[in-house]
Amino acid sequence: MQNKENAFLQVKQKAEKLDCIVYENVPLSKFTTIKVGGNCPLVVQPCSEQSLAEIFNFTNSLGVRLLIMGKGSNLICDDKGFDGVVILVKEKFSEIKLIDETTVEVEAGCSLVSLCRFCYSHSLKGLEFAFGIPGTVGGAVNMNAGAYGGEMKDVVEVVRSIDCNGNINEWNKQEVEFAYRSSIFHHNGEIITSCVLKLEKGDKDEIKAEIDDHIQRRRKSQPLNFPSAGSTFKRPEGQFAGKLVDDCGLKGYRVGGAMVSEKHAGFVINYDNATAQDLKDVIQYVQKTVLDKTGYFLDCEVKIIPFDYDFTQDIK
Repeated sequence: MQNKENAFLQVKQKAEKLDCIVYENVPLSKFTTIKVGGNCPLVVQPCSEQSLAEIFNFTNSLGVRLLIMGKGSNLICDDKGFDGVVILVKEKFSEIKLIDETTVEVEAGCSLVSLCRFCYSHSLKGLEFAFGIPGTVGGAVNMNAGAYGGEMKDVVEVVRSIDCNGNINEWNKQEVEFAYRSSIFHHNGEIITSCVLKLEKGDKDEIKAEIDDHIQRRRKSQPLNFPSAGSTFKRPEGQFAGKLVDDCGLKGYRVGGAMVSEKHAGFVINYDNATAQDLKDVIQYVQKTVLDKTGYFLDCEVKIIPFDYDFTQDIK
């Protein structure tokens, strides 16, 4: 335990020297949109690509467990917390700039909503689908986020990332290996730091109309008044997860404070001070019931983070 505490102290001191924001012994429920998660001994928020590279390399050299988070919009963290260091990539690392009249460079910690507003202000179309997705650019690229027929792969041209040795790499669109809710960053253990988007000039009124339409559709169909981690399940080929759950009569199914949304069956929500275990119990029951009744297994789109999570387990 002493060695672990000493490693956390070294990371804290290193982060402070790099002018990072540091939180100690903080509940992860503060950093996730579904508002669950126990304590983490150390959360570090870098403010630049260089500080992120140095912290990533340093924590890796110490053998400390790592969890990379943006806005925490696709995560369920364990009730016991996380036994490692969280690197938080969000608003302090969120610069947006125009490269030319249709090309945008944006840092990974920028929220998708802020990026969409920037593009709208410059009459750039192509990213309207992303307005309202509650995540960061880095997270959206990592999982190839999408909605209403659009995905990040449609607009991303280049991605910059950092490997565990602190090296900065660039990936073109083909190298990123975008797939449904996936990319190469799911498997190579690198942290996205920024990306370049190629958009099109458009009519500002038409862009706004499409954004407004998406906002209204979200408000009408999604349980935005409850904490959630977004869509809980991936879409099975040829089917819709929410419809399968609904057809099995699972809307409103509840364990403790977690519930299948009565508004959209594809969302498991924090209805009333849910624990992570409540949420996991609902998810597992839904998966078993849908499989038994329909033959379809619903893979989780939400990432469940155990207390002893190690990001290296995802590297293939």
